[in-house]
Amino acid sequence: MTTVDNTDQFTRRNGIEFAGTHLLVDFWGASHLDDLALMQATMRESVEIAGARLLHIHLHHFTPNGGITGVAVLAESHISVHTWPERGFAAFDIFMCGDSEPEKAIPVLREAFKPASVSINEHLRGFVASV
Repeated sequence: MTTVDNTDQFTRRNGIEFAGTHLLVDFWGASHLDDLALMQATMRESVEIAGARLLHIHLHHFTPNGGITGVAVLAESHISVHTWPERGFAAFDIFMCGDSEPEKAIPVLREAFKPASVSINEHLRGFVASV
């Protein structure tokens, strides 16, 4: 991706100008979805690999099932997570703008949580025009 205007962080890719890439990533049959330390370390690595800048991570650990909900707030937007360890399900929401590459976060998440299946939906936010 290349940035069109550094001041607004809009992106141009494949002849399309837009605000950012929003990925909705569902993991089924995943493990370690109740491991708060692993989630935090994996989110940090995901941010770094994607070329984004971490501002803050806030994670909450539910009891008794151990599910995790939280967000990594980025200069380029966010990565959020909600897990249901009792079902082996995790929902990740990855939205990034500018020169970051959100798709690079997915292999990091896959390696950490070892899902049996993955569903990825991509939406280009703030579509401006085909150029």
